[in-house]
Amino acid sequence: MSQSRPDTPAAPVLAPTIASRLKRDADGLVAAIVQDHSTDRVLMLGWMDDEALRRTLAEGRVVFWSRSRQEYWRKGDTSGHAQYVRGLEIDCDGDALLVRVAQVGAACHTGALSCFDAGGELPAVTSLPEPSRG
Repeated sequence: MSQSRPDTPAAPVLAPTIASRLKRDADGLVAAIVQDHSTDRVLMLGWMDDEALRRTLAEGRVVFWSRSRQEYWRKGDTSGHAQYVRGLEIDCDGDALLVRVAQVGAACHTGALSCFDAGGELPAVTSLPEPSRG
């Protein structure tokens, strides 16, 4: 891993049955998509390594690895805008996590409920007919 993380030799490790399913990037990270469990709204994207995922599963609060600060951070510890885990899934390829949460306050560092509230919608073709499901 290219990022140096704090040594936690006495701390428990992520269960091997979970760790073996993950496909990490070159920095040992997996994308974590955070979704509101009651509305299904996508709130944000963060990054987790094995330790952040272990802490999230053990504590019931979402913990990320901050790529910019090079440290773990538990969502809401400084802002009060906490994320309480309601479910967590690994995608079929093992390279992304879906974290379903009960969100307290804003999820985005800008103060918006979602990081996708900033008007960043792209001009995609949306007038095509719906595909048949048959």
